[in-house]
Amino acid sequence: MHVDDLILTLASALSAALLLGIVTQRLGASPILGYLLAGVVVGPYTPGFVANARFATQLAEIGIILLMFGVGLHFKLPDLLRVRRIAVPGAIVQSAVATGLGTVVALGFGWSLTAGLVLGMCIAVASTVVLIRMLAAHDAFDTPHGHVAVGWLIVEDIFTVLILLLIPVTVSVREAGVAGFEAFAIVAFGIFKLALLIALVLAIGPRVVPWFLMKVARMRSSELFTLTVLAIALAVATGSAVVFGASLALGAFLAGMVVGQSRLSHQAAADALPMRDAFAVLFFVAVGMQFDYRALIDAPGLVLSTLGIILIGKPIAALVVVVLLGYSIRTALTVAIGLAQIGEFSFILADMAGQLDLFPPAGRSVLVASAILSIGLNPLLFRLIDPIEDAIRARPKLLRWFDRRAEAHGRTLEATQTGEERPCGARAIVVGYGPVGRTIVKLMDRFDVCSVIIDLNIDTISELRQAGRRALYGDGKRSEVLLAAGLAQSDYVIVTTPDPQTRAAIVEVARSLNPNAKILVRAHYIAEHGTLEVHHATAACYEEEEVAVRLAEMTLGEIGVPVTKIALESRRIRAELASAKA
Repeated sequence: MHVDDLILTLASALSAALLLGIVTQRLGASPILGYLLAGVVVGPYTPGFVANARFATQLAEIGIILLMFGVGLHFKLPDLLRVRRIAVPGAIVQSAVATGLGTVVALGFGWSLTAGLVLGMCIAVASTVVLIRMLAAHDAFDTPHGHVAVGWLIVEDIFTVLILLLIPVTVSVREAGVAGFEAFAIVAFGIFKLALLIALVLAIGPRVVPWFLMKVARMRSSELFTLTVLAIALAVATGSAVVFGASLALGAFLAGMVVGQSRLSHQAAADALPMRDAFAVLFFVAVGMQFDYRALIDAPGLVLSTLGIILIGKPIAALVVVVLLGYSIRTALTVAIGLAQIGEFSFILADMAGQLDLFPPAGRSVLVASAILSIGLNPLLFRLIDPIEDAIRARPKLLRWFDRRAEAHGRTLEATQTGEERPCGARAIVVGYGPVGRTIVKLMDRFDVCSVIIDLNIDTISELRQAGRRALYGDGKRSEVLLAAGLAQSDYVIVTTPDPQTRAAIVEVARSLNPNAKILVRAHYIAEHGTLEVHHATAACYEEEEVAVRLAEMTLGEIGVPVTKIALESRRIRAELASAKA
């Protein structure tokens, strides 16, 4: 039977990525490393099966759109403003140093100035995916130094988006072969088109997109909502490229920013991320397929020099900036080592430059080799943070110098991280806001427990927000929604949803994200006990049990049985039902 090349490419790429992703994950490295290696395995420069490069590239384009859509979706200006005093100047200095070093190295190996600048810009930006994974693995994501590192990369991402915006404009001038006023006119017209695109998307989008998402959400169809999110990402990205001549990446980023302003952004992110992750895998596989080992043989010095900038030049530049701005040793080391790798944005930029003949094919091989090595080494470098910090603290003079610089700013940073919230005796997430959920929330209020409500009824969520309550539209089974509700800081999760499978899934996800939270569940049938126990629910209230007990009490009361005997019978019934759970 004939199998289409597209199916073969998908099957081989995903299978190789799965296998090598598992291997790299077990070795403590990022799965991205495995995906790149999978591309090398199924690529044209290694023996054995060769996937269809044309199909892989087209699938990778979808990966780029969804990656950039996710970046825009999660872009939050308050997050950046909180660490702007270090993230903005730090990212500017570090990016300039890395770009300059990359350009000098490329010129030294006979590349053109343009290709050198592209190489420098590609190695200047680190992978947000890799950084966040490393921070999470070392319990540093929700720390001051973790916030600084993420804010730093947000600024780098913005720089890269600006570069993606300007490259097509400058290329149009070169292709026209003009100078002086004509060149200025072409640049001005290109910038005008891009400015018009941004203005249209950011002016009209926030009015139309949230309204449309609300309409779809009221239909209570998760499939239609997911389809809407995907259609917005692809339509805006494609329209930006076809009508305005912008890159797909820029259009997708703008689409993500618009959807991110909606009150439904958490559910949109939850729906988009699985698709993004699947196509992002194909993107990294397609990048790996471009790796030509002959580039290493022809110019090993270029690869080593590029890797040196990534592993030494960038971290030193970042370390110096962070220390001079008065941050702690831990923050300086976290930012420096977190930047010692390259990833998705590097390849997006290189692909665009390559399509416009600004970057040689050999450059992509250099970047792939550098990414494989730097991503592979990054977990090892992160493990050096504690020994390096201990070594510095063992030297009193050096420690005093760091502490003097960090003391004043340490209080400022801590203050910026602290929001004004009403005092809470505890924190709880209530999933489902039917009659049961409403009763639970009222009790929480009476006993000073701060609650966040998650529900899939958009009208209910809108009413709760208008009343000043914290409420999220979303599916409680999605980790992104639970985390957005503050699961990491919550003491309790109360699950009141009526569907048994949904309840079990919520418990499983919540327990995996917060092992210490107490998860209390409403359940219909005693038969659900085994499933809830497997997923480590703390306790469950079974409606079948409660109805049996209450109906028995009512019946015995009606036939005149004394209250003391009714109480004894109630305990006996509960004991019998409890034995059925065992």
